[in-house]
Amino acid sequence: MSRKVKFAIIGCGHIGKRHAKMVIENPECELVALCDTANKEDLDLGELSSYSFFNNIEELINSNIKFDVASVCTPNGYHADQSIKLLKSGHHVVCEKPMGLNSKECQAIISTSEEQNKKVFCVMQNRYSPPSKWLKEIIASNILGEIFFVQVNCFWNRDERYYNNSSWRGTKEFDGGTLFTQFSHFIDTLYWTLGDIKVSSAIFKDFNHSQLTHFEDSGIINFEFGQIGIGTLNYSTSVWNENLESSITIIAEKGSVKIGGQYMDKVEICSVKNYKMPKLAPINEPNDYGSYKGSAANHKYVIQNVVDTLSGKNKETTNAYQGLKVVEIIEEIYKLKSSN
Repeated sequence: MSRKVKFAIIGCGHIGKRHAKMVIENPECELVALCDTANKEDLDLGELSSYSFFNNIEELINSNIKFDVASVCTPNGYHADQSIKLLKSGHHVVCEKPMGLNSKECQAIISTSEEQNKKVFCVMQNRYSPPSKWLKEIIASNILGEIFFVQVNCFWNRDERYYNNSSWRGTKEFDGGTLFTQFSHFIDTLYWTLGDIKVSSAIFKDFNHSQLTHFEDSGIINFEFGQIGIGTLNYSTSVWNENLESSITIIAEKGSVKIGGQYMDKVEICSVKNYKMPKLAPINEPNDYGSYKGSAANHKYVIQNVVDTLSGKNKETTNAYQGLKVVEIIEEIYKLKSSN
C-alpha cells in the first residue's frame, strides 16, 4: 500500500486496547474506529476516547468510515462469526487466538476469506519471541538432529481474580476451555517448531476451579511427532497466586535445550554438539493484566506483519490455515476428554 493501513478495533478490553496502541504507534497505520457492545464511558478508553465509536459491527460497517483491517479482540466464542461478517463486508481481519472454538468455524472463515479475496491474520505472537525464533531455527537447520523427546510445561495461576472479572471467562460457549484461552500459544509453538503432532492419550482434572469454570483446570497430554518423536504437554491453571512456569525441553540426537521462565522467555539449557549459543535479542515484557500476567507483548510485530503483507513485502506470519491447525489439535485433545 502507498498509504497508511486503516484499522478498526472490535472489542475494547485489555487486548483490544493493546491492538489500538500498537496501531497508533506504527507510522504506517491509522486507527479510525473502535467498536464494543459496552457503553463507551464504561470502557476506560483514556486517549482512545476521541476515536469514532460504535456499539456493534453493523453500525461500523454501515458508517461512512473507511478501513482496511479489523482487529477482532472479543471473547473467543464471537471470533468466527465476527470475522466472517467483516470479511464479507470487504475487510481484512486480524483475529486474536483462537480463530474459532472448533474446526468447522475456522473452515468457514477460510472459505469466506478465499471467496472475498481478503486475508486473515491469526494472532500467535509468541512466534516473535527471540527464544522461540531461535528454537525454530535450530530445529529447521537440523542443528539438533533427530528430535527424540519433548516436554512442555505450562503452569499458571488463574483464580477468582481472573474469572470473576468478566462474565464470559470460564464459560464453555464463549471461553471454550483452558487450552483455547490460556495455552493455545504453546500448542502453536509445538506445531510451528515440530510440525504436525498426533495426540495419543490425555488425562484431565479440575482441582480448584469447579466454582469458576465449566471445564478442567489441568491436564497431561501425550503425543507423537515425526518418525520417532514422543512428547508430553502438562498444563494447569491451579497454581497458587502467580504464574509458575512455561517451558519446553527438547532431548535430541545432537543435544538438549530448554526454554523456560514464567513465559517461555529464557534459554535455560543449551547443550548441543559443536554449537555455541548466540546472543539473542531482548525479550519483550509479558502482557500485564494487573492481578495476573500472560505471554509476551509482541503485538507490535503482528501489526507490522499486516502492513508488510498488504504492501507485498512479506506474507502472513500465522495465516488462517495455521490458525485452523492449532484449533484442530485442541479439538483432538478435547475429544479424548469426552471419551474418558
